[in-house]
Amino acid sequence: MFLSIKEMELRKIRFDETFQPGQIDFTGEDLAQASPLRVTGSAELLAHTGGEVRVQGKYTVELTAECDRCLAQARFPLDTGFDLFYRPMTDIARDEEVEIDEGETEIGFYAGAGMELEDIRREQVLLALPMQRVCSEDCKGICPVCGKNRNETPCDCKVEGVDGRWGALRNLGL
Repeated sequence: MFLSIKEMELRKIRFDETFQPGQIDFTGEDLAQASPLRVTGSAELLAHTGGEVRVQGKYTVELTAECDRCLAQARFPLDTGFDLFYRPMTDIARDEEVEIDEGETEIGFYAGAGMELEDIRREQVLLALPMQRVCSEDCKGICPVCGKNRNETPCDCKVEGVDGRWGALRNLGL
């Protein structure tokens, strides 16, 4: 769905969209969309701001990805709101370095006649995911010796605490 600036000059745009798995590309992020992504909200052109747009609403989706510890599939249900501000790309100073305050770091930019709702959704979903994607907080991970998933099969492997080759550095006497 295209959020047109010309249309926002006339009225607030309300949206209630559902994106089926595969409509928004998450492949470069090693993610799979396990459920439809439903987004509801509105977009409006703010008066007396020189083209600033406010997009707000909420979305729900469930994504799957490999667990960072054990490589099993992990599920990430997301149900969150958003309140975003965008300015025209022409507001960016191009020839000089400009200091911005903390509030301005929260503002995005759009070019041309508007913006795509799909692009906004993809960005917000990626920002809502945890930095470390794990299947559970108590995930035991993979054994570094035998390679078994410790959540499924316990192993009796012993992991040496320190690599003996580092001891040579201590003997240098620096």
